[in-house]
Amino acid sequence: MNVTTVFTNLDLKPEDEVPPSPSSTTTTSSSDLHHSSDNLEEDSPGTTPGAGSENGDPFTYGPNSQHELLEGHGQEDKFILVTGGLGYIGSHTTLELLKQGYNVIVVDNLSNCFASARWRIQHLANQHFQSLAEQACPVAKLPKLHFHKMDYQSSSMRLLLEQYSIRDGASFDEQQDEAEKETKQSQISGVIHFAAYKSVSESITDPLAYYDNNVCGLVGFIRLLDEFNIHNVIFSSSATIYGSKANASKPLLEDQVLHFPSSSSSSQNEAAEMGAEGLTCAYARTKYFCEAILADLAISAPQKWRITCLRYFNPVGCDPSGLLGESPRNTPTNLFPVVAEVLTGKRAKLSVFGTDWPTADGTAIRDYVHVVDIARGHVAALSTTPAISISTVGEKGDLERAFRTYNLGSGTGTSVLEIVESLSQAAERPVPVEWTGRRAGDVGFCVASTARAERELGWFPKESIAQSARDLWNYIRGHGQHGNKEKKDMSAVKTTEVKVQEVPVPSIVVSVPAGISV
Repeated sequence: MNVTTVFTNLDLKPEDEVPPSPSSTTTTSSSDLHHSSDNLEEDSPGTTPGAGSENGDPFTYGPNSQHELLEGHGQEDKFILVTGGLGYIGSHTTLELLKQGYNVIVVDNLSNCFASARWRIQHLANQHFQSLAEQACPVAKLPKLHFHKMDYQSSSMRLLLEQYSIRDGASFDEQQDEAEKETKQSQISGVIHFAAYKSVSESITDPLAYYDNNVCGLVGFIRLLDEFNIHNVIFSSSATIYGSKANASKPLLEDQVLHFPSSSSSSQNEAAEMGAEGLTCAYARTKYFCEAILADLAISAPQKWRITCLRYFNPVGCDPSGLLGESPRNTPTNLFPVVAEVLTGKRAKLSVFGTDWPTADGTAIRDYVHVVDIARGHVAALSTTPAISISTVGEKGDLERAFRTYNLGSGTGTSVLEIVESLSQAAERPVPVEWTGRRAGDVGFCVASTARAERELGWFPKESIAQSARDLWNYIRGHGQHGNKEKKDMSAVKTTEVKVQEVPVPSIVVSVPAGISV
């Protein structure tokens, strides 16, 4: 019982294409996947700025193309488009969507992640549905997972959305008038937009790259979605938009950063404020500007758009299987992956930035939330009509349903030293620490109030810091310990041909390490 997959832009040679034939699949144990998938990472270079392909690869159709035109999907087939869907939060959200029965399209340029994440997602989703089958749980229809390697700003995105449009003898065309376009539909019923640069320190040294990719990219992307009548969007925001308000040493409320007057922000909520203040880096400003742009869009057409901004605090941990975790191409800057590098010997010690914060142990306090809880929050936002506790009639009611913000955090503050101790206990080994000064762009206290998400979405965090630490260490033991062996020559790896047969044109043949079930 396998989740159906279609992968595109895999740098295939024309001779690799074969006529349709029954699929050939294999099974694998978790340990096999740990060892084999690392080589896939080395085999899949990303499209990074300056590498000559920052806009993704050309999107062409035909017998020798790398993108196969999807045919034969009935109009009942709906998909969720996930940009950046192989990254840390994106991969866990993609997996959670599949588990909940959603068909998923992943678009990722692999600039800060590895292609092997798709096989890990595939394997874990298959395990989930196999477990359901063994428990005699009814599964109406197995979900599909489609992967497209491209930049979300690429001109290829237009053709991809065309590919998933529902045609009644016609297709989207720039020459069509607006009345015609409004009658068109897409198989994509919602979009989760993760794709963005996300390093606080890097945004300070290279702000234009962040404004270009995060802000300008969003504007073009939303315009394109509008053309294809895709208006249900979940935006990946950040707690950094609270800026200096985080220093009040109180849990942060969504209404402390407003983009328009809110019916729920009254005189009894003194925290309600328009705009942001004290933003400490370009990354934070890009997230604020993106939220403001999306809010303005919702104001312009509240009956058309449904936009949800999820403000993450500090995602940590990984899937409890130990197969899926945080494995960035770029140098990690978040606490958990940095400690992981110390535990695996890639770093000699952990640099703790600031010991003079106004906290009990002098180190900064953050709200750390398990990444699986974050992933579940996206499913909740996608599948739930918010139970907004305001009047259901009137302009403001419509507007707050068109644009809504939610904090996704644990609601509990944990200091850096407490995090180090939890990881040390999980690994049963000490973490060497180097004390240093405060880092530019940091704040001393940042903790979420999660009451709105619980009240309106029915979402609340389930996993503890201790569980997050155990899950991370489980991932490190299975994945990180092979870090010095990741540079193996691909020619030394035994491979198995896996034929993907969802497409009624010549199938794609993918060479993957033996034992991986597709």
